[in-house]
Amino acid sequence: MLLSLLLSSLLVAHTLAKLDLVIPELPVVAMFGRDVVLNCSFEGERASANLSELSVFWQLTDTKRSVHAFTAGANQLTDQSPAFANRTSLFGRDALAEGNASLLLRRVRVDDEGSYTCFVRVQDYASAAMLLQVAAPYTKPVVTLSPENGLRPGDEVALTCMAYSGYPEAEVVWQDGAGHNLTDNVTISQVANEVGLFSVRSVVTVMLEPDSTYYCRLTNTLLGDEGHASVSITGQNMAFPPVVLGVTVGLAVCLLVLLIALAAVCRKKIKESCEEIRL
Repeated sequence: MLLSLLLSSLLVAHTLAKLDLVIPELPVVAMFGRDVVLNCSFEGERASANLSELSVFWQLTDTKRSVHAFTAGANQLTDQSPAFANRTSLFGRDALAEGNASLLLRRVRVDDEGSYTCFVRVQDYASAAMLLQVAAPYTKPVVTLSPENGLRPGDEVALTCMAYSGYPEAEVVWQDGAGHNLTDNVTISQVANEVGLFSVRSVVTVMLEPDSTYYCRLTNTLLGDEGHASVSITGQNMAFPPVVLGVTVGLAVCLLVLLIALAAVCRKKIKESCEEIRL
């Protein structure tokens, strides 16, 4: 909802007189734990050499909480939201004098995500908003199966795919060896930790076939990266069901008895033939 609201007004600045603001057209994507720059520059008017006429305010668009303020030639952080304490700065007096009102935000957190308004006043004023999105790559997925031992053709087995410490929520797709998506008997849970990063757990239940392979593909939609893992189940890892094994042993015994009987009959016939020849 926030994204659609902001995209409808990207690069639209409330402009008066000669003062114009320039901000990014697209949302800014920041990596979790790293620093990010929210670019904002003003054109037209310039502040005086002592910056006494310049005021720059950064605030959260929705809540109006103060992120950073500069006025009367100095930073004014008395009203700054505690969430941004010791994490924000502008780029110095020379940059401000040249029209650079960009904000440096350090050690990005998940809860920094949102819309930010840049407000600049010289003699006239202008403001514009931009969207900050936070991203974190997931660990490489790992696939396990349960049970692991005593598997037989036709058994149901649960395949579990897990990955950790990513943001935002991931998309998980299961596929068989032929590349077909598995959509039945699939569950997924995504749980955020204390800093807002997600752990993903997806489970699919399948009917085992000999020499089969299953893939878990996990995508971070914001970063566009994909991780995948697979598990292969070969005939050597699968035991015969007891019924099949019993039938096989029974047939082998019957065949052995038949061969013994056939050998006895042949031996008797040969003996009778030899006796006739002797007589």
